[in-house]
Amino acid sequence: MTSSLIKATVVIPNWNGRQWLKGCLDALKNQDYNNFEVVLVDDASSDGSAEYVQVNYPDVKIVRRTQQGGFAKTANAGIRVASGEYVVLLNNDTIPSPSWLGRLIRVMDRMPPEVGSLASCMKCMDDPELIDSAGDVLTWYGQVLKRGNKRPVDELDCAGEILSACAGAALYRHDLLQDVGGFDEEFSSYIEDIDLGLRGRLSGYTCVYVPNAEVLHKGHGSNIPPRKYVRLVTRNRLMLLGKNIPLRLLVRHLHHIFIGQLVLSIQYGRPVDSIIGYLSLIPRIPYVIRERRRILTGKMLTEKDIDGLLLLSPEGISLPGWYSGTKEKKRQ
Repeated sequence: MTSSLIKATVVIPNWNGRQWLKGCLDALKNQDYNNFEVVLVDDASSDGSAEYVQVNYPDVKIVRRTQQGGFAKTANAGIRVASGEYVVLLNNDTIPSPSWLGRLIRVMDRMPPEVGSLASCMKCMDDPELIDSAGDVLTWYGQVLKRGNKRPVDELDCAGEILSACAGAALYRHDLLQDVGGFDEEFSSYIEDIDLGLRGRLSGYTCVYVPNAEVLHKGHGSNIPPRKYVRLVTRNRLMLLGKNIPLRLLVRHLHHIFIGQLVLSIQYGRPVDSIIGYLSLIPRIPYVIRERRRILTGKMLTEKDIDGLLLLSPEGISLPGWYSGTKEKKRQ
């Protein structure tokens, strides 16, 4: 843990998000808590984002990447220069409420050291009465979901332990980031936050949802081509499971995983991109094997504990008729 007097470092990964930066940075200037620094990590943007921030927000520290590398590398670059006791990840297409950061910090200050991260209440910017994300959910079908997505905000108004935080608006202890090694840069973009959260859980840390730490979120503010998105999430779903889940659990839920991949690929409507995503996992298999050995050798949870972290019922996908008749009990 750093000995700096700065309490928190807010890290904003940015790629061609200039249109969103004013709203985000102005909202940070209006926080009712002021013991923090802001680091913008620009991932080789071509829209003048870094130059805009340099001129209009001179107090913001800028880290410039010369080659685009995705969210994980960009976030890690910010974490490396962070001097705060806590590291706070914030998407560029967000507008945090004035009390957002102070509430997260006051909650974490009261928490025991095993609480490694906090999740914000991310509300839909286009309809603030609805939740965009109240943390991350992972199912045995390989789905990575936004917890509470499109549900009324008041339905999830209680704080509590969850699987992991969405890195679009999350606070992390330095100890957690150091122990698990930050975001896995092999993921590039997408699902890297739930991978971090799951590795944290395996290392003995927990994550808590803070419902009154509110942030408006547009979502996909830095648009990525659909074909690239499908390729990345298809590959990363399996890499997530392969790295972090014990073999006996993978075998036990193999039929769930297979059905989930099949149905999700159909729903994307981009079969070629799904296939390319699966094929792109092949050269990374040696890396996945090395990482799973390292991660699972030191795991602090039993297989029963790990099994319970993932939901058994699919959400948001329509299973084939011959399969959907199977009664599944959803773990809460």
